[in-house]
Amino acid sequence: MVLFKKRKKNNLLKLERNLITISNSKSIISEQFRTIRSNITFSAPREDLKTLLVTSSLSSEGKSTNVANLGVVFAQEGKKVLLVDADMRRPTLHHTFRLSNREGLSSILIKHQTIQEAVQETSIVGLDVITSGPLPPNPSELLASQTMDTFISIVTQEYDLVIFDSPPLLPVTDARILSNKCNATLLIVNRNKTKKADILKSRAALENSQAKILGIVLNNSAMPHKHHYYQYH
Repeated sequence: MVLFKKRKKNNLLKLERNLITISNSKSIISEQFRTIRSNITFSAPREDLKTLLVTSSLSSEGKSTNVANLGVVFAQEGKKVLLVDADMRRPTLHHTFRLSNREGLSSILIKHQTIQEAVQETSIVGLDVITSGPLPPNPSELLASQTMDTFISIVTQEYDLVIFDSPPLLPVTDARILSNKCNATLLIVNRNKTKKADILKSRAALENSQAKILGIVLNNSAMPHKHHYYQYH
């Protein structure tokens, strides 16, 4: 049963940015995203995994790129997927999918907009997006609210999988709040940037939040012949 109708993508907006899982679905990187998809599926019972948080220790580790491409490969598998930009500090998903960000998650949480009005289609069949919306002064409080719990309850009835993009773990509390509300958490680690101490701090923060940590995606790990790929551990 359809609980709400999606807002169709504005025809004036450009197509999605160059997501590798769309532009080159047979590449080794795309295959690694499908491997991550398989490992996620095998790591959690299908009936339990409805919400997935993707986060990182610090900024610029590739978190949002992973969110977008994971959304694509899950949709390509035939699932009905919703990406939610819960980074109401430095959002990026509306840039990635060339969507309007005049309204979005923040608008829903302050009850200025309904979920039905906020959902936007992408060009990928089965993949929808709710952008961050206008940047609020109190993102942590909005994510911790009962309204957020209600939002999750509603969207998980409509979608097979809801993937949340959040701010990084160490600078702010937003990801810790969301990790407690989501069924599972995936930590993105940039091999050339993330320090071991930061990974350990992030793990401790997630454990303190009683998050279920599925694993780590090692980003920017080099293969022979100078290929780059994403590997799941």
